[in-house]
Order: sequence, then structure tokens, then C-alpha cells
Amino acid sequence: MPENDDPRWPSDDKDTSSTEPKGTEGNGESTVWLPMSGLASGKTEELSVPKVTPESGSWFQPVVEVEEEPDVPDTPTPQWSAFAPVTPVEPKEPEAPKTVFVQPVQPQHLTEPDWDQFDRNAGTPSRDPEPRQEPQRLEPQRRPEQNRVEPPRPAPVPSATMHARPVRIEPAEERFDSEATVGMRHAEPPSDEPPAAETEAAPAPKPKKRKRKALVITTVVVVLLLAGLGGAAAMPKVSNRLGLPWAPNAPKGEIPKPAGVTRVLHGPDVNGAGPTKEGLAAALKGPAGSADLGTLTGTVVDAASGTVLWDKNSATPLTPASTTKILVVAAALLSMDHGTQISTKIVQGADPGTVILVAGGDPSLTALPLGTDSPLYPGAAHVDDLVAQVKKAAGGKISKVQLDVSLFKGPTGAVGWDPEDTAAGNTYMAPVVPVMADGGRTDPKNDHSPRVANPATALTQKIAGKLEAQAGGTTTAPKDAKVLGEVKSQPLTEFANSLLQLSDNMLADALARQVALAKGAEPSFTGGASATMDVLKQAGFALTGVQLNDGSGLSDQNKIPAKVLSEILAVAAAPDGQDPRTAKLRPMLAGLPVAGGSGTLEKRYGDPASSAGRGWVRGKTGTLSGVNTLAGVVLDTDGRMLVFALMSSGSDQNKGRAALDVVAATLHKCGCR
Repeated sequence: MPENDDPRWPSDDKDTSSTEPKGTEGNGESTVWLPMSGLASGKTEELSVPKVTPESGSWFQPVVEVEEEPDVPDTPTPQWSAFAPVTPVEPKEPEAPKTVFVQPVQPQHLTEPDWDQFDRNAGTPSRDPEPRQEPQRLEPQRRPEQNRVEPPRPAPVPSATMHARPVRIEPAEERFDSEATVGMRHAEPPSDEPPAAETEAAPAPKPKKRKRKALVITTVVVVLLLAGLGGAAAMPKVSNRLGLPWAPNAPKGEIPKPAGVTRVLHGPDVNGAGPTKEGLAAALKGPAGSADLGTLTGTVVDAASGTVLWDKNSATPLTPASTTKILVVAAALLSMDHGTQISTKIVQGADPGTVILVAGGDPSLTALPLGTDSPLYPGAAHVDDLVAQVKKAAGGKISKVQLDVSLFKGPTGAVGWDPEDTAAGNTYMAPVVPVMADGGRTDPKNDHSPRVANPATALTQKIAGKLEAQAGGTTTAPKDAKVLGEVKSQPLTEFANSLLQLSDNMLADALARQVALAKGAEPSFTGGASATMDVLKQAGFALTGVQLNDGSGLSDQNKIPAKVLSEILAVAAAPDGQDPRTAKLRPMLAGLPVAGGSGTLEKRYGDPASSAGRGWVRGKTGTLSGVNTLAGVVLDTDGRMLVFALMSSGSDQNKGRAALDVVAATLHKCGCR
């Protein structure tokens, strides 16, 4: 066939196509006389249609085509002629013939049959009763290929008078009459090699089954998705989150109209009727009389009125343990600016390449890297910051780092301390020196980590290592020495907050020395204790029976009456404007640990007898051998602020603590009228 896929039929009806009919072989040429009409060699010829008789068969009788094996032995092939009998060549192993129904082209003359009315089982087709007008160039319409139906019997071999109808097999395995290919356009010319479909009719494609299968799969997926979504929507959490009508938390009635809300933080009740002395005495009779408390002294005060509601030998001085810190923090808040920060410096030494670490009394300086805040001392200064400043300002290599600890005076331990409290590796205390990192702890993040024996020397060596220098011992820095670097601690209120939360002994004794420095006293244990008492006395507090040897409360020689503790806390908790000292002391309340929530009270108030006080009691704890104390504030059920101070002597540590917690929790549950 020509490359343009436009068949050109010879005028003598001789097929000169390059494709030979199946079963016909010759010298590159085959001759078939075809009954057809239409264009031939560019001319219009009227070709006659052979007469069809019952004996010669029918044009519409199915054409039987016998499949051949790929390798066909050489057999004589008869020459086909329109006027000679056709002698078919039978294969060696005949197979059941396949019936191929060839769709004819639309007839161009009235004498041609109507192929649209073709019936497989009919012997003779019907004809169009009316003539049809042939278009100039008609594109053939392809009918859907029909399913093959095997006839009851194989069709007989066409007689000699029957003419073979030319059939074109497209590469897509579709068959067309030769007339049907006239005027048909294709994107590409046919291949020179005959397709494999020429030797065997391929089964018809079944798009309907594929579409049906895809539809079934899609339907199943959709059903599964809907089922999954429905199941999820039925779950309470999902339906609640989506606000579905069947959600458990769906509103049962009409949705209320929005109402304006004013958020106001209300303080303790200061105008209502407070507890009575009788009511409070009855409520505390059992808890305060517990044998687990040993010898108990204490007092309860109404913060709004200053009235003492309950008292049990509150003027008797007892060992206060860590509640001593209340006096030190109060003295610092009363005598120092609340924004005061403690400085640590490095200055230029007398010799070239020598620098001096000048201690300013800040034990909260942290060795954690820059950008990492200390969990124990929030807002503390960083050693790395100090070192970075020195490197930038030195302008040359530093060979030696010396230490100036001349700020603090006297011994590094107080009267009444157990020697084990300052031994290397203990968790309570380190020698009190004016500079160190992380309170002398080996682990900056662990409050209970061991302390080092000489924290100032350890810090000097750390700084020297960072400066690639050597530690050069102690010295006294010149007063006019050039400052190469300086860092400052957190402000006083934050410093005091960390001190109270952790009950930090080192911070307390360092702060007592800062009070002494502020008052012009010697920064030592003795000077700090004296300055603390002087500030409190000047502020109007009666300190009868008070005896101090340190600021931390580690000394068992300290004595404080419960009455003094309650009076200081009552002023801090008083309504604003009633006492000028209140504004100074108020930050102390923020630093008190919360029952079951923070600091030294975090792991307490878990017992059923004291659990009512969780979150309501705020207090400073104190513990030594045989000593348990607790002083703080609590709101009762009427929102009234009550101040309490409880001191137990001769009690077991665990049992004594638990008994004190029950007393404080009872104050919260009490309306006590």
C-alpha cells in the first residue's frame, strides 16, 4: 500500500499491493479479481457485481479464515482467479476454523447491501429502500467489534464461483474491508514487516470489563473510606473535637448568649469576718497535740487585722533551723535596694600578662555555657561571659590568673556547725568564700550534688584554663586596677527567691554578709548576724530571745521564738497601705515554696491527712536533727489570709514534718467561727 495510506486500485482490478493475501504466494505479485465500485487509478469506473445465486454462495455469508502455524511448509499455492475454481490448501493439522465477521463499508450504490443491517445468522441481508447520497470523502465509522460467536457448524469452503473479499488488517488488530480504508488517515505509515496479528486474529479488547473492574475497586475504596470516617466520627473524642450533634459534650439545650467577662485577680478577704479564737482552737486541738511533734510552739495570726488567733508558747526561743533565713531575707529587703546586683570582676594585675579575679561575694555565678540558664539560680551570671570580656580587653596573651578573696573576713564556718556539713563531698554546704561557681556544686543542675572543698580555688583554675593560663595563687588587687571584665548577679529579689525556694545555705550566708556590707559592718558570720538583727530592730520588730550565729540556720546554737517569725511574715502579708514595711517585705511571700508544687515543699502534702493543703500552703521549712519547723501563709475556706509559725523540737524528721503539714492543712480547711 502507498506510504500515504491512500489505496489506489488499478483499472484492471489487479491488486498490486505489497501485502499478499493470506494463502496466496507468487513471484512477489498476486492476482485477485474483486467485485467493487468506486475510484480506480484516479478514474471513475462502474464495476459490475457478480450475480449471486444459491449455488455460488452469498456475499454476506461469513468468510472462513483458517489460521496457519508460524512456520508453513512449502506447498503449491494455486493462482487465484475470478473465473477459475478455487482450490484451498489444507494444513497438515487442521484446526477448528474461526469465524471473522468483516464489517463492510457503507455502500456507495443502491445495488450494494446495507451492512448496518447485517445479521450473523441471516443468509441474505436486506437493502436500503431509499437511495443514499454519497459524500465527497466519507470517513468510515467504526462499529464496536462484536463478540465472537461460534456457529453451530463450520461454514463451508467457498465455491469456485465465490470471490474472496479483500480484508485489511490494521496494526491495532482491527479488520476492515478494502473499501473501508479509502480516505482513512493515519498518523504513521504502516511498517514494512507484517504485524503478528496477520497470522492470527487477536481476541477483541474488553474495555467494559476493565471499566467495570475499576468501578468496583473505586466503589470499594469509597465505601471503606466512608466506613472509616463514620467509625472515627462515632468515637467520643473525635465527635467532641468536631462538635458533632451526637458528641457526648454537645449542648443539651439552647446555646446561651455570649456574656461579658471581666477577669479580676482578687486578693485575700480583708473585710469579712475572720476565724474566731475559739473556732481555731477547737480545729487545731487534735493536730497540734500530736505526739509526733515532740515539743511544739507556735502561733497563728490574721494577716488582715494582725490579731493573734492561736498561740502556744510562741515566745519560747527554739532552734529554728532553716527558718533563720526568713530573718536574713527580711533584713536584706529592708536595708538594700531591691535591684541590687553582686559584682564579680577580673582586673589587670601588676605584672604583664597577669590578671586578678576579684571576688564580690556572688556564689550563684554559673559555669553553664552561655545561653543555658541555671535551673538553680535563674538569671545568674556566666563564667564564660566574664572570660569572653577578658579575652577581648586584654589585648595580648594572658599567662597567669590570681585570686582576690579579701572581701570576706573571719572563718569559713560558723559556730554550731557540724564538721561534716562543710566536708568535701557533702551536699549541704561548702566553705563560705566570696566567689565560686554554682554554689560550690560539682553539678550545676543538681541541687543535691556534692560540694567541692575549696570552691574559690576551683573557679580560679577553671577561668585560667579557659584563658590558656596558669592559676597563680591569691593576692589583693589594686583599688585603681583596670577592669578587664565584669558580670553581675540577678537582682536582690530574684536572688532571695532562689534562696528561699531551695533553702540554699550558701546563698543565705553570702546574703548576710551583703547586709553587713550595706550597714558598714564586717562581712563575716558575726558581722552578718549582728547586721541582720540591727536592721530588724530598727524596723520595729521585737527580737527578744533571738540568737544568731549564721544566716543559713545550720548552727544548732541559733534561737528564735515562733512569735518573731510570725510577726515578720504578718507584716509582709498585711493589706497594702497599712504598714510602710509591707512593700519592702512583700517579695518574700513570692519566694516561699508551695505545698506539693515547688521548692522544699514540692514532695510534701501527699498524705491524705495533709493533701487538702496542696497548693494553698506556702511556707519556709527548717530541718536539723530533732528539729522540724514550718512558717508561712495559707488561705482558709473563706479566703482569709492566715500567717503561722510552727516549731517542733525533739521530733523525728519524717514524722515531725508530716505532723506539721497536717496542722497547716487544717488551717486551710477551717472557717473556724
